[in-house]
Amino acid sequence: MKKYRLPLLCLCSAAMAGCVAPSQNQTVPAARTAPVASRVPATNPAPPTRGFIAPQIMRGAGLDDVIGAGTTRLLNLFGPPALDVPEGDARKLQFRGQSCVLDIFLYPVRPGADPSATWIEARRPDSGRDVDRADCIAALKR
Repeated sequence: MKKYRLPLLCLCSAAMAGCVAPSQNQTVPAARTAPVASRVPATNPAPPTRGFIAPQIMRGAGLDDVIGAGTTRLLNLFGPPALDVPEGDARKLQFRGQSCVLDIFLYPVRPGADPSATWIEARRPDSGRDVDRADCIAALKR
């Protein structure tokens, strides 16, 4: 029994140390919070406190028909989208063809304005590798 006395004493001391409140000079480690995805949203969330943030507007050759266009203009250019994802005051439209997939992101450029195309991504449908945006626009136009 003597050979277990010291380890038992250390174990009991460590266990008791966890029960003692920290002194005023010690800091308590911050409690870990659950991942954002597992939090339950408030039933009446407060309105956002941030003001309007203007989106970055993509520029480039061959993008003029799309950048700045609203939803109606884009539907006239490309037909019905394969995906239409609204996110708050923004929107993502996806158009697909044999040679490419075109994602167009629409954001309001002024507070209260209708969303318009401000950013474009284009990729191959089979590999997901980036393709030239202007070439994809030309391939998908009606």
